[in-house]
Amino acid sequence: MCRNIRVLHNFEPPTTDDEVHEAALQFVRKVSGSTHPSRANTEAFEQAIEEIAEATRRLLDGLVTNAPPKSRELEAVKGRERHEKRMEREVRIRTASAEGTLSAEQLVAS
Repeated sequence: MCRNIRVLHNFEPPTTDDEVHEAALQFVRKVSGSTHPSRANTEAFEQAIEEIAEATRRLLDGLVTNAPPKSRELEAVKGRERHEKRMEREVRIRTASAEGTLSAEQLVAS
């Protein structure tokens, strides 16, 4: 999944329409392979964003859960921790690979 698209369900305060629109924008950018469409494609790009945002809002409004709402701040901390672990792992792999100390199996396992 695109790392820029975030979970939007079950937050307090509830997900805003701006957050839904930003997620739709990221999705359309990823699928189209373009961050800024050409003039010829702008209308299709914008229409897709609006349709996806509407579908996303309907989905979020229709979902039910018994789980307590999540905190955006806590989720951001968790995300930073996951990012730091990924970066540590990449540095370890690149360092070991450059030194020629890890086998292919060890690289995959780390």
